[in-house]
Amino acid sequence: MELCSINGLKGTITVPGDKSISHRSIMFGSIAKGITEVENFLKGADCRATIQCFRTLGIEIEESKSSVLIHGKGLHGLMPPTHILDVGNSGTTTRLLSGILAGQPFDSKLSGDASLNARPMKRIIEPLTQMGANISSILRNDCAPLYITPGNLHGIHYNSPVASAQVKSCILLAGLYADSETSVTEPSLSRNHTELMLKEFGADIRSTHALSSTQATASILPCTELYGQHILVPGDISSAAYFIAAGLLVPDSEILIQNVGINPTRAGLLKVCEDMGGDITLLNERTQAGEPIADILVRTSTLHSTTIEGDIIPALIDEIPVIAVMAAAAEGTTIIRDAAELKVKESDRIETVTDNLLSMGCNVTATEDGMIIRGGCPLKGAVIHTLFDHRIAMAFSIAALIADGNTKILDSKCIDISYPEFYDTFEKLL
Repeated sequence: MELCSINGLKGTITVPGDKSISHRSIMFGSIAKGITEVENFLKGADCRATIQCFRTLGIEIEESKSSVLIHGKGLHGLMPPTHILDVGNSGTTTRLLSGILAGQPFDSKLSGDASLNARPMKRIIEPLTQMGANISSILRNDCAPLYITPGNLHGIHYNSPVASAQVKSCILLAGLYADSETSVTEPSLSRNHTELMLKEFGADIRSTHALSSTQATASILPCTELYGQHILVPGDISSAAYFIAAGLLVPDSEILIQNVGINPTRAGLLKVCEDMGGDITLLNERTQAGEPIADILVRTSTLHSTTIEGDIIPALIDEIPVIAVMAAAAEGTTIIRDAAELKVKESDRIETVTDNLLSMGCNVTATEDGMIIRGGCPLKGAVIHTLFDHRIAMAFSIAALIADGNTKILDSKCIDISYPEFYDTFEKLL
């Protein structure tokens, strides 16, 4: 994909359904009793991998243009897979599905593409093993492919060294099949879609966030049955982030993004935009199935630097590539720290973001847990190496809109992982 600078992005758009909620709707609907109907489901490659895995596990899933119907068979209704479960590039599928499979009375194997099979799985292997699960790395490198065999699960209280919704969700899902209460304490609160949605399905789950510290604990009791639900998936704020950035950065722009999920555990980007002087207004705020939703109005702004660190990082970890682009265009020096988790995403996003910003003429320095971005100098067109990372491709597509000259995004097809219509949506704003 080749792009150049533009002016005047204007119009009203919607973005695809939330990726995290779409994954969970398939998983929880499959292990619930009865039919779950999901509207505005994200049909990107990652979520389709989740659908295919559960079809392999014997679940009937119907797809139409407007919705997905899941014919759930209950907590104990999954069937032994006849072949390896292909999770594609999806870390969410791998980690959450492992928690469910740990409670099943049959053997299963999970594997993905080369990128997925290089991502760390020790973070779920250890707590699941503590619960009595039999889960191992087939290549003995603490990565997928994973092999899971039947085990008798018991409840534990796990102190997670990282604030990770995938780790937390994996343990809580295994806790559905345990013999006593299971709890996970995180150093700070990660996204809480699992807690909110499982409660809607009928699980006995609760969360506490101690006022005296940043720690957060989620606890779940063993479950007899979950029940099918109707789910309307809000627009994904991680997808909206690129249009928020475009609206702030591209001259003479005004964009209204409708029906976006603004769950506080995901909406750290909005706080950062506010801190940087961004003109953003939330309209028509409401709640659906426990998830807060709003329309987001964005206007061109003059941005300034900020420091991004600490507890806000889990609430914007996926948005850091596009935040870095915003920082490159802002006046002053922006510091991002406490974000070492970026190293184990689809690419090492600290390295990938830094290398591509340098190629566009930005003065940026990578650190062990983030980067230092000295903004304010005009960006120039460049060849962007995405390393097949969808968030890199989309973030630097925004950078291209304010850069001098042409920018070529290599392997831009990787955006299909989360947002196949990304470039089509931009066409609506021209």
